[in-house]
Amino acid sequence: MNGAEALAQGLRSAGLDTVFANPGTSEMHLVGALAAVPGMRLVPGLFEGVLSGAADAHARLTGRPAGLLLHLGPGLANATANLHNASRAGSPVVSIVGEHRSSLLPFDPPLASDIEAIARPYAGWVRRLERPEEAAEAARAAVAAALGTPARHAVLIVPADVAWGEAGRPDTGGDAPAARVDPVPDARIELMADMLRTGGHASALLLGGGLLDGRGSLLAGRIAAATGCRVLSETFPTAQRRGAGLPYLERLPYFPADVLQTLDGVRSLVLAGAREPVAFFGYPGRPDRLVPEGCGVDRLCGPGEDGHAALEALAGLLGAGSSDPVLLPEQRPLRPEGRLTVDAVGQAIGSLLPENAIVVDEAITSGAPCYRFTVQAPTHDWLSLTGGSLGFGLPAALGAAMAAPGRKVLALVGDGSALYTNQALWSLARTGADVVVVVFANRAYRILQLEYANMGLGSPAPAAQDLMRLDTPDLDFVSLARGFGILAARADEAGEFTRILERALAEPGPFLIETVV
Repeated sequence: MNGAEALAQGLRSAGLDTVFANPGTSEMHLVGALAAVPGMRLVPGLFEGVLSGAADAHARLTGRPAGLLLHLGPGLANATANLHNASRAGSPVVSIVGEHRSSLLPFDPPLASDIEAIARPYAGWVRRLERPEEAAEAARAAVAAALGTPARHAVLIVPADVAWGEAGRPDTGGDAPAARVDPVPDARIELMADMLRTGGHASALLLGGGLLDGRGSLLAGRIAAATGCRVLSETFPTAQRRGAGLPYLERLPYFPADVLQTLDGVRSLVLAGAREPVAFFGYPGRPDRLVPEGCGVDRLCGPGEDGHAALEALAGLLGAGSSDPVLLPEQRPLRPEGRLTVDAVGQAIGSLLPENAIVVDEAITSGAPCYRFTVQAPTHDWLSLTGGSLGFGLPAALGAAMAAPGRKVLALVGDGSALYTNQALWSLARTGADVVVVVFANRAYRILQLEYANMGLGSPAPAAQDLMRLDTPDLDFVSLARGFGILAARADEAGEFTRILERALAEPGPFLIETVV
């Protein structure tokens, strides 16, 4: 058994069963070994940034580590934008990064780089293999590190001579590592109970991370029913279970003034798996910390802590265990007709969204109506751009489809952000992923136009305006999608969009709708 075979078997025995791969020459032994392991799935991609976004979404939905196979330091560097998002989301991802054989490195070949330096800003665990005999153990250690407290990105660097070297017969057995969480101290839970008990309507519980699943939302709903506190969700949830049959969670807005308006009157803010609200960017003369003056902020639980158990205990202390939360009834909006606007797109999606669908939202300025009009749609999952690095939407749709076969995936992307990682269309076609892509074609970086004004710069000069326009040359996403082998159509009117969406949701496989808004 060589080092690559030992590593592949170690990964599989540790519970990792999906690897998103863009290998090169140095990784050929790893490709052969991974392909030979029963139960291991290799998903190909043309660009590493596509694969890292897919691994992030796969890990968010399954709770298990997803693998990446990358070519040397430049391959890892290409993946870093979406590895940033994965890191911010706390997604367990294991990157296997090939390296030149050891004897070649002193000659400084063209693709040589400091892989550890590239990895460290986006990884919580980095290890370079030195001998083939340690490959199996290192693979299991990487999976265990990814599932650590908190979950994180783990990087394993594998020189080519380690991959092809003799590893003997290493032990690849044993139980797969499990995610580890620490208990929340009782004293902290009791303190939070006192805050919510005395705060009533002037207190709020802000949910984030894994507590936005159905269980966490129901527990928070019971606490709200017993105390009168408000329940909020963070702005960009990693994976939120929402819709009919669950409590309504008020999502914090994006812009700082809107956040402060939403939290106006809150005197006690309890964080449950969420970070304290802060501005996404700094603005002249505006606050960074988005908490009303005089509002106390305390943390019930954070990353790596057992938030569900803490909410259960909190509900018990508040006598909320038997309280009935207010649950949303199913109520769909009417199918829209007439002018095609972002509100009309949201109405159409709300009227047709299948039960148990997965929505990936990178629509930036166009996504808010879709979120609003689906609040009482059949229960579904909503994945957001948690880290803020663009190019997430299409890759995440690929990862979601691989993680949850049998569930429809709807990707909402802006025309600007879609072009960051349009190579994902090839992977969607190659895998036959059951994904409907809705491209909001406003032919502009609308968020930049808004942010220019928010910076107090007034009207942009023509040269500045040109940096925010996407209308010259005119984009044609239908032709682009068809060139990748994906069915596609363009909608210019609300009724037309609704009919195309209905068809796309009914058919298996990928479908792209260019939505001219």
